[in-house]
Amino acid sequence: MKLKSFLIIIFTSVATILAAQNTYQYTVDLTKVVDDKVFVELTSPKITTPEVTFYMPKIIPGTYAIADYGRFVSELKAFDKKGKTLDVTRIDDNSWKINNAKSLVKISYWIEDTFDTEQDGPEVFWPAGTNIEEGTNYVINSSGFFGYFEGMKTIPFELNIVRPTEFIGTTGLIPTASNLTLTSAKLEKKSSDDKKRVDRFKTENYDELVDSPLMYNKADTAVIQVANTEVLIGVYSPTGKITAKQISESIGEVLMAQKDFLGGKLPVDKYAFIFYFTTQPIMSYGALEHSYSSFYFMPEMGIEDMNQQLRDFAAHEFFHIVTPLTIHSEEIGDFDFNDPKMSQHLWMYEGVTEYFAGLVQVKYDLISPEQYLQILNEKMMTADQFPDDLPFTELSKYTLDKYHDDYYNVYMKGALIGLCLDIKLMELSKGKYNLQQLMQDLSLKFGKDKAFNDDELFDIITKMTYPEIGDFFTKYVKGPESLPIQELLQKVGIDYTKEQKFKDFTMGIGNENIGVTQIEGKQKLQIANDQLDAFGKQLGFQKGDVLIKMNGETIPDLGPDLGNFIGRQRSLLQEGKSFSYTVLRAKEGGELEEVELSAPAQQVELSRRHVLNFMNDLTEEQKELQIAWLRP
Repeated sequence: MKLKSFLIIIFTSVATILAAQNTYQYTVDLTKVVDDKVFVELTSPKITTPEVTFYMPKIIPGTYAIADYGRFVSELKAFDKKGKTLDVTRIDDNSWKINNAKSLVKISYWIEDTFDTEQDGPEVFWPAGTNIEEGTNYVINSSGFFGYFEGMKTIPFELNIVRPTEFIGTTGLIPTASNLTLTSAKLEKKSSDDKKRVDRFKTENYDELVDSPLMYNKADTAVIQVANTEVLIGVYSPTGKITAKQISESIGEVLMAQKDFLGGKLPVDKYAFIFYFTTQPIMSYGALEHSYSSFYFMPEMGIEDMNQQLRDFAAHEFFHIVTPLTIHSEEIGDFDFNDPKMSQHLWMYEGVTEYFAGLVQVKYDLISPEQYLQILNEKMMTADQFPDDLPFTELSKYTLDKYHDDYYNVYMKGALIGLCLDIKLMELSKGKYNLQQLMQDLSLKFGKDKAFNDDELFDIITKMTYPEIGDFFTKYVKGPESLPIQELLQKVGIDYTKEQKFKDFTMGIGNENIGVTQIEGKQKLQIANDQLDAFGKQLGFQKGDVLIKMNGETIPDLGPDLGNFIGRQRSLLQEGKSFSYTVLRAKEGGELEEVELSAPAQQVELSRRHVLNFMNDLTEEQKELQIAWLRP
């Protein structure tokens, strides 16, 4: 017995040493910023090959666009245990070859952030970016800070964040240790700096690390308990206009509705909403989903101006805990960060998720049924801007290259695919089975650690449901046919008209011919093309005109006040009454001059597309399916 116990102790000690050798140990010090960069050190896992390649990601899941995060790395050095440098050759933007790699014990480099970079290369999607704002805010999307060795993506990672004492981190990760002093963390010998603390996190592999963004700034957090899940909300708002408490009150009802929608229990114990607000003028903003968190990059404005948008964003991103967390293909489950293979199923990852984000709000009375029809109308209108005959599986598989410009359609036509599939399932089951239940069944069949074969998903779903569902996928998702929207909406008591002619006043401009330009650092509306309606032509607009006044009143810069201003001016339109603009127009030499334009308001022939209305007289079958569709 004693001998056996002694051997167990030996083997346990050896196992502990081997485990330490097979772990990445990263340290980043947020208290030391030089030229808008921070220093990163990696204590390397044991390398067993003569040379090894160190990678930063080219792309990450959920973005479907090249980022080339390695561009932001500089002065990468490799060291042996005596502190001697090893030979390092940079292969391309995202990879470095290290020679004599068996001697490698440490790598160090400086990392620059993406938010205000001047680096050449593709623009990094803001919610997937990084920020280093000394003493103010740090956004750590791990893909932009930390790399991995070739063939060693599946071993554990330890992350040590040295932070200012007054800063806290918002993340979906659960720390293994927090608020450590530098001496107790053993990161610096004989240091007693009480202005610094260390947070320590561990992940099972690189995929989990990249799936776990962190944000550090002075505390502004709130917590909502949603069933079994602790939901953390962390906010950075430069002027303090938006607070975590306000956001928690805004999205709380949606989260509770989603909990009920998903059956009362969620597949995660902790979830983090990470919000970064900016006062800078921006052309685009958005959010990025992760398994245990989501990151939001948004313009800073009053909570009353963004309540519904917050709910829409939060509902979409939170639903990603279903897919791709518990339902995903092998391409997503074992993502190749530097030579990605894309899945065919964006219709499900993004489309069904977006469909559910609207459906949950109408099911649980957060929006009215009429408001929900308006959401569907807007998706149909936006989908019209993309080719309708492009098979959705093709769009998905080649979204990084030849169909990159069509990607946004996954949130439009993708959601409409979800709508049609949902109604089709309810029709075939007489209201007893729907898309919500199908996704629950797929979650049980696969789950977080089991991926499906990309080519087999349609057959799997068909076997789980009805042969007609296989025909639906063949025609409308794998094939080029237009979705049978009119036919299916009629089954749930919705009257659909593809196009309806009418007459109304216009302001001479519309979404199809308006653009944005910068004048003296401010974003202004501009006539983008010659596609003017009759009133716009009568006013005398020209391509390139910059709009600065309406009826003598200065037009606000692009922002939350602009919509209210335009709405008020539109209310002044009356038949025959003069309506005027002041524009900046370029003269021959390029100099801008003010030009006054005016004309009597007139009604012009317009068309409404995708008109949706609830029918008055429903059959019993339509009533039952409408209730199954729009009620819990």
